[in-house]
Amino acid sequence: MGDGPIRGRLALVGAAAAPGAYLGAADYLGWPHPGLGAPVAVVVFGLGIVASAFLLTWAAEAAQVDLSAGLAIAVLAVLAVLPEYAVDLVFTFRAGQQYAEQGTCEHGGVNPCSLALANMTGANRILVGFGWPLVVLVATVAAVRARKRTATTKPGRVALKPVMAVDVVFLGLATLYSLTLPLRSSLSLVDAVVFVGIFAAYVWRLAKAPRERPDLTGVAAWVGGRPKTPRRTLVAVLFGTAGLVILATAEHFAENLVAAGHSLGVDEFLLVQWVAPIASESPELVVACLFAARLKAAESLGTLLSSKVNQWTLLVGTIPIVFALSSGTTHGLPLDDNQRLELLITAAQSLFAVAVLIDLGVTALGATGLLVLFAIQFVASITLSADANRTVFLALSALYGVLAIGRLITVRRTAVRTVRDGLTTRLTELDAEPAGRR
Repeated sequence: MGDGPIRGRLALVGAAAAPGAYLGAADYLGWPHPGLGAPVAVVVFGLGIVASAFLLTWAAEAAQVDLSAGLAIAVLAVLAVLPEYAVDLVFTFRAGQQYAEQGTCEHGGVNPCSLALANMTGANRILVGFGWPLVVLVATVAAVRARKRTATTKPGRVALKPVMAVDVVFLGLATLYSLTLPLRSSLSLVDAVVFVGIFAAYVWRLAKAPRERPDLTGVAAWVGGRPKTPRRTLVAVLFGTAGLVILATAEHFAENLVAAGHSLGVDEFLLVQWVAPIASESPELVVACLFAARLKAAESLGTLLSSKVNQWTLLVGTIPIVFALSSGTTHGLPLDDNQRLELLITAAQSLFAVAVLIDLGVTALGATGLLVLFAIQFVASITLSADANRTVFLALSALYGVLAIGRLITVRRTAVRTVRDGLTTRLTELDAEPAGRR
């Protein structure tokens, strides 16, 4: 691709980011700037979040040229969802401030502790319940249209590379621990140590994967194809620009999202749980679908799987740390009944997702199950009363558990092999094994 189209894409993203970045910076620095109503401000700052996510995705993909294959996917997954982290940690920081001032998160108005977890649980459920099935659909349609049967895209199934057993196993470890969270009264620093420890072990394991030349497209390919020094400079510039945009827009996006809920008569909890993650995750889903459309289904689904791992480990573990810093206490982020229910269904969905992937592939049936069950909980959350929604969530959590256990029993021999490969098998051996053999 020539420089012209690349410059056009960069200019488009820059134009989307500039208004929100200026308004946010102007508010912090005392520069003159117009005041915007909350609904309009959500759009302006939301575009800044989306633009920064595109910049991060391009930079992280280009950075794969200088990293080992497995570690590159993990780094890409972390960096691509930094906007998600930023928005979530804004709510967490404010929750800590309120707790320090009033000794509780529940003091009239919006519960910031609830909003912090709403954003995190919503992002996780959208990624698994919508993102994964979307990739399977796009990959299947692309394979049919191309009339091409590949190792990773066969009729009714998308296969992961064997090295992705590491991601499945560490997601399973985090999920097993997360099933204890609904029994707690707070998300504590002990939980932070466990989740961050799982993430650190995951990255350490992937760092041993062999390096390979990534298959890049668009802006990422243009940056990754530069000589070493210009490439690394461009990657640093993209990262730095995205970071500044996030710093300028994340807090304003979060506060205006809540304010928009009040002004429009919409439940702010639902806006934070569903709208904010869609804004921050959309570039990653777009890139994943582009890879799937190019018959790179394994890479596409692998990136989203890595994103789920880091969101369900590092993001969850960071929340109580930020809360402790802002509240000046080691009490932990308080959990009420509604928050425990949200954690329960998110953990149950994650357990079912691990069971679906335990043979390193997603079938059309598995993808349909993920999508249908997610659609039910999504519709229930926005249409039903609190009591009815609670009943639906409890029933869905139980169903997720039953389906997961049944699936694991059915493929128990494959599950044992996947666990062994994820924890102990040399990654050079897994990297040499063709995808789709299990």
